[in-house]
Amino acid sequence: MPEFLTLLPPNEARMLLLSHLAAPTIDPESIDMLHALGRFTASDIFAPHPLPDFPRTTVDGYAVRAKDTFGASDSLPAYLTLIGEVPMGDSPSFEIGAGQCALIHTGGMLPDGADAAVMIEYTQSIGKGGSQSAPTGEIEVFKSVADGENIIRIGEDVAQGQLVIPKGSVIRPAEIGGLMALGFTSINVAKKPRVGLISTGDEVIDPSQSPRPGQVRDINSYTLSALVEKTGGTAIRYGIFSDNFQVLKEAAAKALSECDVLIITAGSSASTRDMTAEVIRTLGEPGVLVHGINTRPGKPTILSVCNGKAVIGLPGNPVSALVNGYLFVVPVIEKLLGALPKPKATVQAELTVNLSSQAGREDWWPVKLVVSGQSSVISYLAEPIFGKSNLIFTLASADGLLRIHPDATGLSAGEVVEVMLI
Repeated sequence: MPEFLTLLPPNEARMLLLSHLAAPTIDPESIDMLHALGRFTASDIFAPHPLPDFPRTTVDGYAVRAKDTFGASDSLPAYLTLIGEVPMGDSPSFEIGAGQCALIHTGGMLPDGADAAVMIEYTQSIGKGGSQSAPTGEIEVFKSVADGENIIRIGEDVAQGQLVIPKGSVIRPAEIGGLMALGFTSINVAKKPRVGLISTGDEVIDPSQSPRPGQVRDINSYTLSALVEKTGGTAIRYGIFSDNFQVLKEAAAKALSECDVLIITAGSSASTRDMTAEVIRTLGEPGVLVHGINTRPGKPTILSVCNGKAVIGLPGNPVSALVNGYLFVVPVIEKLLGALPKPKATVQAELTVNLSSQAGREDWWPVKLVVSGQSSVISYLAEPIFGKSNLIFTLASADGLLRIHPDATGLSAGEVVEVMLI
């Protein structure tokens, strides 16, 4: 297995893998907006009409002509004639003339002639008549307002025909609200990529079973399934297969034919019993691109493309598998979804202890974030969690991953570091 002797840096390996995947042809599906959270848009979305499509107030108060309030103060109020009340959910039947105003409530439609609203706190009624539905009288105004103050004009949120959500955007609660405001009750989203997961090893058993000495429960297919689903894919677990070349080859070929991505865990080290790389070579061209990443954990990771589909071999150790799932599986799924590039969620934190590293190797440490100090500005301490790569609770206890750059030989206590949140 000579390619294992040449280790690529993670960024270079990831770029090589993605470069062998063709630009995705997004297969859209229409879904109800209530189920769109976390999905990715399959096309650009444009506003069919302006939002808002009528001028409205943002306060309870009086609709006015701004120039009628200029100079108003507590000692020298402006006096305006109250001519009515704006009905909620309907357009007013009157317009505001010089020296006039109308009672209006938050969200109410601004009458013709009005260009601002005075908050009710800065007014006083000095004589009110008429009916409850059509009040009249005189209003004292103690504060001037500018043209456009306390109102939203037509199209101030979005203009008609404006691009509101680009293709490849993830739908969050705000996007759902905005699209509902524009009348979208359904949306075209990218179909979820199907990601097949195969676990290997004679010692691996289903989590529902009681292990005998020497056996371990399957962890990786479940942690990686969760990561796939969180990223926007559909995880399909094909089960656990023994260390048998023909059996694994047949299972991998079936999974790859039914899925867009295939992940095989364990069987990626240089052990003579491990055969993942050899199996991958039978699945299609170009086959194995990288066998060995210059990182810890996860050195024996395999990156492959077989007949246009990504096939990734991850180490059997749970921490190694999940960390490298973040580094390599997530970007593949995002590419298949046509996802727009977005920054990873990170925080700055002060490292609590010295960490050593090997020059030329990229290290990823699980860390726990602890709130530091008593000041009003929240700051964090990054406490590394020490443990071997087969101890899953070292990662379950972590809030994030700390990267040590391959150019560094370590980090010192007290350094401010960037932590990728997981």
